[in-house]
Amino acid sequence: MVDRNLENFYRRLGRIEEINTSGGAFEAAGTLGRSHYTALKRPRRRALWLRPLVVILLAFLVMKGGLHAELGHDLYNERLSALTNGTVVERAGAWVLSPDALTLAISEKIRPYLR
Repeated sequence: MVDRNLENFYRRLGRIEEINTSGGAFEAAGTLGRSHYTALKRPRRRALWLRPLVVILLAFLVMKGGLHAELGHDLYNERLSALTNGTVVERAGAWVLSPDALTLAISEKIRPYLR
């Protein structure tokens, strides 16, 4: 003897499991389910390339400030002038390594720890 209600029950359970494995879910009306929280939030676009770029830039600035603090202002400028008279790549390096306000500030903060 086959129980029709039991067949319908197992068929419904199969459909529910299929929907749950594909990422869907059933929610009772009036409850605070997942859709309540995800509907209120705007999806956040993350710039994954931005964080490593900022870390690399900060590391470069600290290295440049440390080099300026170790060599001193006069010797650093002498070496930059030597690079300025070189090839195109050396001139580009001189432009990148030229001391700016941030480099000088980092250099002043690092200098007491180097001496």
